[in-house]
Amino acid sequence: MRLLPYGPQAVLVEFDSLAEVMAAAGAWRAAAWPAVVDIVPAARTVLVQHDGRFDHTLLFRPTEGLAVVAGPAVTIDVVYDGADLAAVADATGLSVEAVIALHTEAEYTVAFCGFMPGFAYMVGLPPVLHLPRRRSPRTRVPAGSVAIAAEYAAVYPDDSPGGWHLLGSTDAVLWDEARRPPALLAPGTPVRFRQR
Repeated sequence: MRLLPYGPQAVLVEFDSLAEVMAAAGAWRAAAWPAVVDIVPAARTVLVQHDGRFDHTLLFRPTEGLAVVAGPAVTIDVVYDGADLAAVADATGLSVEAVIALHTEAEYTVAFCGFMPGFAYMVGLPPVLHLPRRRSPRTRVPAGSVAIAAEYAAVYPDDSPGGWHLLGSTDAVLWDEARRPPALLAPGTPVRFRQR
């Protein structure tokens, strides 16, 4: 765990693994330090924003695998009609039905958010489905596309370019500025996908 200065009201904490990031972000949120404004996890870092009165020595190294849930579980209904579903089946040596079964049987956790508002990087994808990003990204991926890449599963909150493998689509609204909080999926949220 390495602490890096990040201005007068933040500290960036570097870790060696995503598991450490998730454990730290969850444990530090649960600590509810009054001077902390926000805790923002990423793939290998956690940004701790504070009001200027935070004592950085309070930052402890939590045990990996510590389960701290950010809220109630979210189920996302999916129509498995993705443009890459057959290609994912071919690449993994599975049938389309087996890919869908693996994707829906897995239990996911939002590790961190990024790329665009509401885009949640979820871990828990079965290892057989870990595929590198597409060699050639699409210039437009429709909002609601359910996708996988590397160790992550995600749902595109809005139309955007993207290089992930598209398994299906959902009508779940991932980002709504009128909703509080606007993101459907926050770090630590347990997620399940359900075939519709």
